[in-house]
Amino acid sequence: MVNGIPIDSSNTVNTTTNDATSSREDLTSRQLPEMTLSTGDETSNTAAPPPMPHYLDNTGRALYRFGIEGCGVVTGGAGVLALASARALLEHGLSGLALWDISFAHAASEIFSMRSDFPNVKIMTLECDVTDEKSVGKAVERTVEGLGSVNLLCCFAGVVNCAPSLDVGVEEWRRVIDVNLTGAFICARAVGRTMIKEFTPGPIVFISSLSAHRVNYPQPQSAYNSSKAGLTHLTRSLAAEWAVYGIRVNSISPGYMDTILNEGDGLENARRIWNTRNPMGRMGVASEITGPLVLLCSAAAGGFINGADIKVDGGASIF
Repeated sequence: MVNGIPIDSSNTVNTTTNDATSSREDLTSRQLPEMTLSTGDETSNTAAPPPMPHYLDNTGRALYRFGIEGCGVVTGGAGVLALASARALLEHGLSGLALWDISFAHAASEIFSMRSDFPNVKIMTLECDVTDEKSVGKAVERTVEGLGSVNLLCCFAGVVNCAPSLDVGVEEWRRVIDVNLTGAFICARAVGRTMIKEFTPGPIVFISSLSAHRVNYPQPQSAYNSSKAGLTHLTRSLAAEWAVYGIRVNSISPGYMDTILNEGDGLENARRIWNTRNPMGRMGVASEITGPLVLLCSAAAGGFINGADIKVDGGASIF
């Protein structure tokens, strides 16, 4: 059995025969694995939710609709967008939080403030390299040990590379793909396996980009664009495969955001171009990501959203 495909010993490659012929025979005799879709009945992981509790008043119903339950992981957890989103999840009821990143030194003040504002919630910081499967595996184990469960995952970890395609090094290309796409897959699979094993299904949200939908201008960044386009399609692929387990997979595609990554005199001309090509005439701010994220992570409000990508770009992708 290889990758779920039965292998008949009669089809084993014979080293005394022509390799090309043997490979052809193996190819034509293989069986494809098939994904399983949910039935959606009352006993499935995708059953319709129960009616909203009748005893709630109007305010209670509003809070219930966008409530977040359980414990969550946020990768790239020391970043500006990730921290703003983590805080929003806590505000909506997240009961435990694990921030994963390679370093937290520059975010110490914000994390201290978050812990002060939510004293009854355990907030963990775990150093983790999302491109290393063993590192991610250890982070999952420590998260479950510290929080008791994992009920949602938000993948913010990513790197940016702007370079002409004729000049970008292959190793740099691979680094961008490895962090932005492969790293997201490694984290999603590790957490997904844990959700299934521990019977704690929930949402997974990838942070994709405007760059998944159009070629950015004026900066050349083919590696980044390709990684985010791949991430958006990974969203749909996992959404199809994992719904049967009660795991919803969606993505958010932000446009240009007003963070430290887009500051500095050297980017003044680029910012001017980005803004003039946006119907809203400006960049986004971190808080504008949090609403869509809460929606996708909420079982009541986002429970039937699966395989979707929400653009948060001010309309930039229209053109």
